[in-house]
Amino acid sequence: MIDAAGLRVIKAISDEGSFTAAAAALGYSQPAVSQMVRRLEEKTGTALVERLGRSVRLTEAGQVLARTATPVLSALEAAESEVAAIAGLRAGRVRLMAFPSASSTLVPRALALVKERFPDVKVSFAEAEPPESLASLRAGDCDVAVAFTYDDADPLPAGEDLDPFLTRGLLHDDVRLAVPRDHPLAAAESVRMEELSDASWIAGCPRCRGHLVSLAQGAGYAPDVAFETEDYVTVLGLVAEGLGVALIPELILRSTSHPDVVTLPLLPSSRRCVFAVTTPDLQRVPAVTATLEALADAAARVPSAQHAHR
Repeated sequence: MIDAAGLRVIKAISDEGSFTAAAAALGYSQPAVSQMVRRLEEKTGTALVERLGRSVRLTEAGQVLARTATPVLSALEAAESEVAAIAGLRAGRVRLMAFPSASSTLVPRALALVKERFPDVKVSFAEAEPPESLASLRAGDCDVAVAFTYDDADPLPAGEDLDPFLTRGLLHDDVRLAVPRDHPLAAAESVRMEELSDASWIAGCPRCRGHLVSLAQGAGYAPDVAFETEDYVTVLGLVAEGLGVALIPELILRSTSHPDVVTLPLLPSSRRCVFAVTTPDLQRVPAVTATLEALADAAARVPSAQHAHR
């Protein structure tokens, strides 16, 4: 394999006309240049330089290398400069995916922090629930995914194994019960799932619906799901009209609310664990590391919302 150092030597010999002058131009010793030429001739299997007393000239093969050295070395130097910019966070891009409630709270602040700290790093963003975002990460279509699970007792569905990935915890997100303001339980300090066996439910994303079913089954009943929507603004609207009750993550309530909806602590308590996911190798990419740090800092700035929903 012909290396960049060998090409530089051949180009210098072509330009300077001797080993001594080429060595001086490159800042090498003359014996070092001679040795590099011998190694390059061994690699190529042919003579590259014809020695004529104190002067030298390139053979046909040497002329081919000298002729191609300039564009090859220029391309290599450009690549080295670009890689150095990426390593130094003067360039780079990160593909981020996050679930909807994080995209309206955590993600905007994190994107702003990356832009403030590293203006030349570009972060693209797409919204996706954890099954899709983790599948994209596994397929190489994103670099960082913001995902969640419900409680330690709620296992990940098949196909969402986190073992190949590196995870970084961001926050714990309490789940609250949303009821109409005129609901009989609206003034309660908290509500037990057993009290809601006759309620009509409004369910969210597939993982959220599964969590609702799990909590209801733990309380001894199957929930009556009247409506299903992944849009929490719609969920709150349906609750406000008295069409059902719903489980609402606090992260949602930090960005949206409804004047005719009251949210209450749920017993037994339930919460989501929100975390960032990447791969061990991507975690060593400076722009990915910067994005993970920004997500963690954004999560640390999310205020508690427990006092804001009565």
